[in-house]
Amino acid sequence: MDVDQKPDVGKVANVLRGLEKHGQSPWLDFIQRSFTADGSLKKLVDEDGLKGVTSNPAIFEKAMGYGTDYDDQIKSLLKEHILSPGELYEKLAIDDIRATAKVMHPVFVETKGLDGYVSLEVSPYLAFDTKGTTEEARRLWKEVGRENLMIKIPGTKEGVPAFQEVTSEGISVNVTLLFSLDAYKDVLEAYIKSLEIRHAKGEEISKIASVASFFVSRIDGKIDAEIDRRVKAGDKDAEALKALRGKVAIANAKVAYQHYLDVKKSARWQKLAAAGANPQRLLWASTGTKDKAYSDVLYVDELIGPETVNTIPPATFDAFRDHGKLRESLTEGVKEAKHVIAEQKRLGLDLDGVTKTLVKEGCASFCDAFDKLLGAVAKKQQAILGDRLLEQKANLPGELQAAVKAALEDWRKEGKVRKLWARDASVWTGGDEPKWLKWLDIVGERLSHVSELEAFAQEVKAKGFSDVLLLGMGGSSLGPEVLAETFGKREGFPKLHVLDSTDPQQVRTYERAVDLKKTLFIVSSKSGGTLEPNILKAYFFAAAEKALGKAPGAHFVAVTDPGSHMEDVAKKDGFWKIFYGEKQIGGRFSVLSNFGLVPAAAAGYDVKDFLRSAMYSVKNSSASTPPDENTALQLGAILGVAATKFKRDKVTIIASPAIYDLGAWLEQLIAESTGKRGTGLVPIDDETLGAPSVYGNDRVFAYVRLTEKPCPTQEKAIATLIESGQPVVTIDLKNKREVAQTFFHWEFATAVAGSILGIDPFDQPDVEFSKVETKKLTTAFNETGKLPAETPFAKAGNFSFYADAANAKALGTGDAVSILKAHFGRVKAGDYVGILAYIERDLETREWIQSVRLALRDALKVATAAEFGPRFLHSTGQAYKGGPNSGVFLQVTADDAEDVAVPGEKYTFGIVKAAQARGDFDVLSERGRRALRVHISGPLDAGLRELTQAIDKAI
Repeated sequence: MDVDQKPDVGKVANVLRGLEKHGQSPWLDFIQRSFTADGSLKKLVDEDGLKGVTSNPAIFEKAMGYGTDYDDQIKSLLKEHILSPGELYEKLAIDDIRATAKVMHPVFVETKGLDGYVSLEVSPYLAFDTKGTTEEARRLWKEVGRENLMIKIPGTKEGVPAFQEVTSEGISVNVTLLFSLDAYKDVLEAYIKSLEIRHAKGEEISKIASVASFFVSRIDGKIDAEIDRRVKAGDKDAEALKALRGKVAIANAKVAYQHYLDVKKSARWQKLAAAGANPQRLLWASTGTKDKAYSDVLYVDELIGPETVNTIPPATFDAFRDHGKLRESLTEGVKEAKHVIAEQKRLGLDLDGVTKTLVKEGCASFCDAFDKLLGAVAKKQQAILGDRLLEQKANLPGELQAAVKAALEDWRKEGKVRKLWARDASVWTGGDEPKWLKWLDIVGERLSHVSELEAFAQEVKAKGFSDVLLLGMGGSSLGPEVLAETFGKREGFPKLHVLDSTDPQQVRTYERAVDLKKTLFIVSSKSGGTLEPNILKAYFFAAAEKALGKAPGAHFVAVTDPGSHMEDVAKKDGFWKIFYGEKQIGGRFSVLSNFGLVPAAAAGYDVKDFLRSAMYSVKNSSASTPPDENTALQLGAILGVAATKFKRDKVTIIASPAIYDLGAWLEQLIAESTGKRGTGLVPIDDETLGAPSVYGNDRVFAYVRLTEKPCPTQEKAIATLIESGQPVVTIDLKNKREVAQTFFHWEFATAVAGSILGIDPFDQPDVEFSKVETKKLTTAFNETGKLPAETPFAKAGNFSFYADAANAKALGTGDAVSILKAHFGRVKAGDYVGILAYIERDLETREWIQSVRLALRDALKVATAAEFGPRFLHSTGQAYKGGPNSGVFLQVTADDAEDVAVPGEKYTFGIVKAAQARGDFDVLSERGRRALRVHISGPLDAGLRELTQAIDKAI
């Protein structure tokens, strides 16, 4: 219906007022803010005898999404609140309902609560959810807070018990979407039961009202179409069929009315009526004429009778005022109506089947309309928010674009985003996924407790710490690292450092980088049993004790899950504070929980502002955001569909230099979430963009751009990729603060991609295998004083080469160049190469690994991953072992220039790193991966140069 289609309030009313003499109340199926505000609605009440108003999503959609009536209020609301489209719509709608209820209230008073109502429906998404409908009906009733409100509840099998329950609580209800006599009987029975329940308790029943919305014209639409089809096909009963055209819907309504009259005479009803009960009147809905062969007021003229309501659309309202005919038509021709019903059955028109279909279609239609409404609200909302939201644009090849569009439509029709937010495991594998979804709520939960983090920040500042050193791995370290690299040191607060390595050189480097006497140590471990944080804690606890000359517990903070081993350690060692995580959030989804926020607060970052920014992404990904506006859903669909339908399973991450470290966090999120059971997405981070010629057809490019400081080189390279037809998703951040939005945006997208891939995105089975193998090796060292012996299958100068039997056989025993040539010769189109370096991660080694990976990419035309161990074991290691078998790996180990003891253990950091490398390699080999390990003896820098030369020659 067009928003400008309103009743012509300028005409003098008489026929409409005449309905009252026949006991029928005209209600208007229309609501609009300006119509109420300018006095037009009141004029209908005064001149036409209007008795009630109903609303629906289609009406609100045009007004809210495309008009300007609501713009000022939207701006005001969004200035004060961060809202989902559903929450924004509801605030706007409730204001309209209240304003309309005010206009209609004199009618309510005059009719002693029989009329004067305004109807507001529960979400149509809840049509088949009894509990959800009941809860929402209660909430809306309380929120609107007007006695002349009616809550619209669908008369589905699930809706009827909800209707009965809330009516028994004193809520007035408009039961909608009734098509069949049987459905109406169930509704009327539920109404009577609800009143009997209240009456038995001695509660008031005279102030409850209800109508049963019986839909009319849609029945003729279905039945007539079938009649026309059969007549055209030359059906032998053509004349009998034609005689029923345009009559079944009205006959159906008249038969329903007869049931109402019969029940009204019953002893049960008479008892309730004597106690003051209002009848549940039949309300004729869908009374606009669809077939132009019929009178435009057919479904008003023929359904006039006592104790009924007709909710009339604006055009029909005007038409009836102009040429409607007054008579008590509802009780005419009852015998003929019953004959029509019998005839349709004899002729096989299947009214029962039609009404069942119409209920399903009606629910789907209401959901479609609500999707459009929320989409229009979301679009308006995003336009007004502007710079406060990250933006996303996708440049996709035609076939991929079409497939993504189909996937999004499937998510819309199946309501999968609502199921996701409802923790419905069927979105994924039907397993224990709901146990890991607390990340959906954590932003709001932390915002409600943000004062604790702000107080902690001020305490850290007051203590005069110069440095914060976070000791953790994977999900406990990568998020804080992004924050440290993105936001740097804040004036007046300590500098945040993140150590996530067992490399002894790296441990010593970080030890030298901080003032142990003035450092706050944050030991971060969800389970509290992870090897690396525990030995790092042991080392720095001893180092701090030596520097301070006393027990250093006051310099230590723990972030861990309740009941963990780390909690026990922190209490035993007198840590200053213990902050708790959420057991129902996996490590890689934990950056917006205390695992990211505690180090952020310690470094003096504005955690409240950070969380508020993240909340925009939460709300934009909400259950009420339709797919066309839900950018995180779109991103997940692109990644999932590209991988499953087009074998584009390499996600190449490009981030602006000022936010470059996002890629490291994204690697873990994507790889550990999706790379399992032989499928998944392989993230490629920090791979400097090249010409289109170096890429195959196995990539999706994700460009996370800081628009206030874009990189010209990246801009040019991305534009070239788009021109060449590569799929590119560009995510624009207006400022660094929107990194917070990016975190949730990608978490949600990853959960969606996991659904499309058909896996559980919240487990990480293959990470545990490496831990098990490492544990075996460190245990062996503790027992024997050495790691189990291993023999290289080939040696060449300072290089020793290791592989399992199958890989060794494929590589031969020649010199370094020939072995590497054979290894990289196994790379095929669609594969990727992983360089896994168990060496210190510093500027020089990062430059080295980048030069090698780019040389391999350009020569072999495949994606390349450049990783440092053991850091990547808690990140991309999952995908390398559990994901698609398309990786060709070169593990690089080396002699340590120095080693560092682990307090209380026989093994050293160097031994732990060696055990981790060997455990990692053993699992890669056991999984049938194409893996080669090269160990460098002697000075590392010389060995890396030599290895680079050998690789260059090999490729």
